[in-house]
Amino acid sequence: MNVTESSFQSTVVDRSHELPVVVDFWAEWCGPCRQLGPVIESAVAKRGGKIELAKVDVDANPMLSRTYRIQSIPAVKAFRDGVVADEFIGAQPPAAVEAFLDSLLPSEADELVTRGDEASLRRALELEPSRADAAVSLAKILRERGETDEALEILARAPGSFAADGLAARIALERATSPKGQLGTPDLGEAFVALDAKDYERGLDLLLAALPSADGARDEIRRVVVGALDELGVEHPLARESRRRLASALY
Repeated sequence: MNVTESSFQSTVVDRSHELPVVVDFWAEWCGPCRQLGPVIESAVAKRGGKIELAKVDVDANPMLSRTYRIQSIPAVKAFRDGVVADEFIGAQPPAAVEAFLDSLLPSEADELVTRGDEASLRRALELEPSRADAAVSLAKILRERGETDEALEILARAPGSFAADGLAARIALERATSPKGQLGTPDLGEAFVALDAKDYERGLDLLLAALPSADGARDEIRRVVVGALDELGVEHPLARESRRRLASALY
């Protein structure tokens, strides 16, 4: 599809929020452009609508060339979620173009995690054993069934994940407040119910309020809080305020 300055926003930038859009900046007089064009068109067509191709004639659309700093052609830029996600310059062999396009698409493990059922999550972990999002999602399913030993084993395979560490700490706290658990551990059931309902404000309030009197459970509560903050994201206003409150409560 040929794209102009007037249609670029809708057909490339906006569309890239739905699927990757690859833009081929070219010109009629450019020999390498004519060499690359059929290669990239064929490769995109083979992916059955999972990627779209847009072609921009740099001579007819100088503003786009300046905006995206096109200094040499052919120049190929891949847009995803409204921004340039990857790019290359110059005519590339078919294998390189195929690899470039494949990198823009979800992997098999990505698609399995999106499905979210137990069998899919187990398969995703077979493909990528330390994949944190798959480990956390599967561990949540197992925890709800009471299979906490296996849940902890799976979470241990995702080192460095705050979400995985937070869920492991939650399981430890739930065990400690069971009839056979440790005396003196605060009952945080209401906080956990709030977090499960995505009511992060209430859940974090209850967790942070429990810290001063938590005695031996302080570190586990801290880890649960950090895991919840990780789910919220670094820039979320509630996360910023909660980090401040957490530091104040601990130190």
